[in-house]
Amino acid sequence: MDPQQRPLMSDRVTVNGIVTPLALLADGRLWWSEGIQRCLSVEKDVLSFVTSGPYIKIKSLVETRDGCCSTGAPASLARNDVVFMPSSEESHRLWCQKLSEFVDSLGRPKRLFVFVNPFGGKKSATKIFDEQVKPLLEDAQIEITVQETKHQLHAKEVTHLLDITKYDGIVCVSGDGLLVEVVNGLLQREDWKTAIKIPLGVVPAGTGNGMAKSLLDSVGDPCEVANAVHAIIRGNKRPLDVATIIQGEIRFFSILMLAWGLVADIDIESEKYRWMGSARLDFYGLCRLLNLRQYIGCVSFVPAPGFEAFGEPTSYPGKPTTSKGSNSDTSEAEHTNKQSPCYLGPEVNVENLNWRVINGPFISVWLHNVPWGAEDTMAAPDAKFSDGYLDLIIIKNCPTLPLLSMMSELNTGGHVKSPYVTYLKVKAFSLQPGPRTKDQEKEGIIDADGEVLARGKGTYKCEEKTLMAYDKLQIAVDQGLATLFTPI
Repeated sequence: MDPQQRPLMSDRVTVNGIVTPLALLADGRLWWSEGIQRCLSVEKDVLSFVTSGPYIKIKSLVETRDGCCSTGAPASLARNDVVFMPSSEESHRLWCQKLSEFVDSLGRPKRLFVFVNPFGGKKSATKIFDEQVKPLLEDAQIEITVQETKHQLHAKEVTHLLDITKYDGIVCVSGDGLLVEVVNGLLQREDWKTAIKIPLGVVPAGTGNGMAKSLLDSVGDPCEVANAVHAIIRGNKRPLDVATIIQGEIRFFSILMLAWGLVADIDIESEKYRWMGSARLDFYGLCRLLNLRQYIGCVSFVPAPGFEAFGEPTSYPGKPTTSKGSNSDTSEAEHTNKQSPCYLGPEVNVENLNWRVINGPFISVWLHNVPWGAEDTMAAPDAKFSDGYLDLIIIKNCPTLPLLSMMSELNTGGHVKSPYVTYLKVKAFSLQPGPRTKDQEKEGIIDADGEVLARGKGTYKCEEKTLMAYDKLQIAVDQGLATLFTPI
């Protein structure tokens, strides 16, 4: 125990039949001895406490390694409850009072609305919620309202009408898709300025889990369910940038990434091999590398400070419009207009900014808001949650063997060091997609946050309706617009 800290509460108690001093320090650490000195951090480790007769049970979730309040390499989390008996009724009352006061001072969520996506990933989200998420939330004495999603965009529809005043946060037990729906639902409300401030949590239960991985990896934690739930229970928060993708009157609010070219083709076209499980991405990625496509087009951007040397100077590329006769679904634009005044994007006059341009052909264009695109893909190692910029990764003119080597380094972020990669930060971005270089009757796919935003001619499932047309689109970033539960 730290001799320089005066205890808030100290008493001799009985723990596992051993009489020992127990002290609660001002920093929230509980110290006692069971042959060896032990401690728990109320802020970090303790879920809640309950009483049973003369006993007090402290429910906790701790790192599975030896040591007392130790530091070092992170580990998985496991339940480890401690039961002690104070020396008297008055001591029992004081311990309950002090513990309650300290836990209440932490500002933890008390009521959460939880979405569970039973269809995502390996279709295991319901089991994950029932067996891992729900017990922890209940042990933390958090009231929960649960909604299983029934169809695509269900979470967006529910969030759009949800009485958020009843909740301290919204949690998604899913991959990234449900979280994206929730953000879009919040920003299409008339009270979006208030709604978007509600903290959002994500528990990895999907295919990609890029946001959960980015959050947990930021403190070196493993991307595991218990760690994600633990972060939500503790209630720490951080801001998150939101990117608005615009084409005419249509808007899509992105929190993860946008891809065109190789990455989008692998992500979307590999769905035809879904029966292969997660191996489909590796298999189809190899297929695409051996039969590499390049795309005509250009990207214009407003570089972040320090990245002004990339590209060539250009004028504002112009506001994108919705293409007539395209396969885009204009009902979304009509819905957005009807919901006005909803959020329409950041208040930035992009026309007067210093634009630069890079012309194709391109192998891949990739924009990222957070470091990880999936649990095994560190797409943008320098990306920050709320720096007000997107990380732009461009691949051009790369032979097959270096490209194969580059793709093998995606799990470490080493690909951005390749001489064939242009890696920079941008404040605003415009994409003018074009056809394939070898077959100009065929175009490409634009992928936003794991969903198809636009399909060009001759692409996989090109007959299906998409939110936007395969045409010019523009992106701007609103710094720190949303809020996430975070492990720090």
